[in-house]
Amino acid sequence: MNPRNPAAPALSRRGLLLGAATAVLAAGPLTATAARAATAAAAARTPKVLVIGLDGTMLTRIKDAGAANLTALMAGGLTAASSLYANPMAGTSSGPGWSTIATGVWPDKHNVRDNDFTAPAFAAYPDFLTRAEAADPALATYVVASWAPIADTIYSGRVDTRVATPSAEYDAGTTSRAVAKLRDENPDAVFVQLDNVDHAGHSSGAASQAYLDAIRGVDAQVGQILTAVRGRAGYGQEDWLVMITADHGHTPTGGHGGSSWDERQTFVIANGSAFPAGSVRHDVRMVDIAPTALAHLGIAVDPAWGLDGSPIPALVPDAFDALRPQLTGRVDETGIAAGVLGFTHTPPAGWSVDNSAMGTGGVTEWRGWSFTTDEFWTKTQRDQNRELNVRSRNVFAVADSDEWADKTFKGSYDSTLVSPEYPVGGRSTVPVAFTTFYRPESPQTAQVFAVWDGGTPVQVRAFTADTNGRQRLDLAVPAGASRLRLRFRYTGSNNWYWVIDDVRVG
Repeated sequence: MNPRNPAAPALSRRGLLLGAATAVLAAGPLTATAARAATAAAAARTPKVLVIGLDGTMLTRIKDAGAANLTALMAGGLTAASSLYANPMAGTSSGPGWSTIATGVWPDKHNVRDNDFTAPAFAAYPDFLTRAEAADPALATYVVASWAPIADTIYSGRVDTRVATPSAEYDAGTTSRAVAKLRDENPDAVFVQLDNVDHAGHSSGAASQAYLDAIRGVDAQVGQILTAVRGRAGYGQEDWLVMITADHGHTPTGGHGGSSWDERQTFVIANGSAFPAGSVRHDVRMVDIAPTALAHLGIAVDPAWGLDGSPIPALVPDAFDALRPQLTGRVDETGIAAGVLGFTHTPPAGWSVDNSAMGTGGVTEWRGWSFTTDEFWTKTQRDQNRELNVRSRNVFAVADSDEWADKTFKGSYDSTLVSPEYPVGGRSTVPVAFTTFYRPESPQTAQVFAVWDGGTPVQVRAFTADTNGRQRLDLAVPAGASRLRLRFRYTGSNNWYWVIDDVRVG
């Protein structure tokens, strides 16, 4: 199910083109006729995909390095910073990172937890090039990687050509092979992985000059690959989607695998007909790369695949995301830097928080339901599984009695998040969907109530076990009811937490 727009069908090639036309209209004073012409021109071209993975590369350091080719791609398309999981879901290492990018699902599904690939679930969740081959065997697919397990293990034998570059050739060999394939042949979908930035991170640290030099070096190699694309004889009749990403970040002194914010960093740069120049998003995740590539190739994403990602142009912000400009900095928390903006108690329009039964005192940021971001919330305290909240996007709602209890308080935690009223008249059932991340500890409770036409709340769901994913409830509408309101009530006392995001009704 599309994690930001569960009611919408998966995007096809036509859907991406319509999104491109909308983006053109929004980006400048073009006429509708011009937008239709742009869409028609894109439709007449052959879709092609190029994904380049830059191992261990941090978006902030790309900007510091003044990497000309990557900067140009950002200026001409989308830039989206993103963040990763941590253990126990998986370490911030290459095996889980590249597997997540390739498959479009998080490690709790593809089951790659480290670089050992002990029991990967690639049969259930194959890489996107394998899915492309299954949908259209005529497509020409190609993988070349400096880190051998990408070509040997993550991408399957159904891919037309997989090359693990000999270590003696390293990134130079990977680049020359990618350039030759793009220049001299006719691939439809290509994945390239370059490794030297990660090498510099391990040897010198992400704060080093050597790391910046490595980014400049890999930027030049990206430039060679892009030159090969743009120099193709048929380039004018091709519609190229280029995406750049990374598998993890690095600590300032070097290394990754842990749960620090630096190690959990990744990003998506997307450049193509569906992405307005200079656009920035906060709701994009690395799992979106695979479905975005498939949709661009005209392959509809089947909900039965169970992907965690969605085609990026299909992502629809929810009500909580509109709160980002209102987020403020820390009040009582000490582990969060003063400059990090990341929480508010003010709900979006139509929503409210009922704290009538809430205790007093406690940590200000978490007194009752709060609206926050991954960066702000996970920095409260590392390694308490908050890093596993990977299915929420941008701004989400959280009730966290554990953090609230870190300052003197009286009473217990009892707070209810209340939705707007939704019209349901004339329906016999109504679907309700939301993303949740719940970590239980007795006597904590997490309950969802339906309120029909302002009547008595009726419990429709209670969570008692660890839950991390999209939830769907098909509620029977009482005879004559015309309005539905949802209430999410969390109670506890120095227990754990409950996250709610992307609530969709009807």
